[in-house]
Amino acid sequence: MAEGKTDHALERLVFFSDAVFAIAITLLIIEIHPPHLPRTAGDIAHIAALAELIPAFVGYFISFWVIGMFWMGHHRAFALAAHYSPRILGWNMALLSIIAFMPFATAYASANYMQSVPTIFYCAVLLLAALLNLKVNRTATSPPMVDETADPQAIHYVRQRGLAVVLGAATAVGLSAVLPVIGQMGLISIPLWRLALGRLGRKAPAAD
Repeated sequence: MAEGKTDHALERLVFFSDAVFAIAITLLIIEIHPPHLPRTAGDIAHIAALAELIPAFVGYFISFWVIGMFWMGHHRAFALAAHYSPRILGWNMALLSIIAFMPFATAYASANYMQSVPTIFYCAVLLLAALLNLKVNRTATSPPMVDETADPQAIHYVRQRGLAVVLGAATAVGLSAVLPVIGQMGLISIPLWRLALGRLGRKAPAAD
């Protein structure tokens, strides 16, 4: 395959992926319908109607951050790639299918706030996305896709972040099964997992 064609195919893959991320993140707010009250409704009625949407607002901001985090990881990984490989297509499409599914999972969990099955379902969707994201990132930062001049530390950083997201999503699934009320808070553990993995990585050379 010619080099120019390879670059073009990689660019098309990235552009298409960016479009799916953008559409999914936009659909999150479309799922939230503003309350329609009669003109005679008072301020208290409007405040009460907005208060009923709090679970939807919480779900929106959580999922906006989550999808944004997946996009940033995708961006970092493909910034280190210089060559196209057909082996990335299936995994990338699988990841994008879950990203596009996120607005439904968010709306379902928000409409059934703090209930066990919807919360577990939402966190399980995130875990699946995290696993696919890890595979996509590893494929993009491995031969034959990775740029030969890419910094090994940058590659390690991308992969470590991807693994931290998997562990954080798994933590959220576990919490959801025990305490659905705080299930989604398990995502807060992602930075902690990244910190722990970083420390383990620094200790690894000393053990050799």
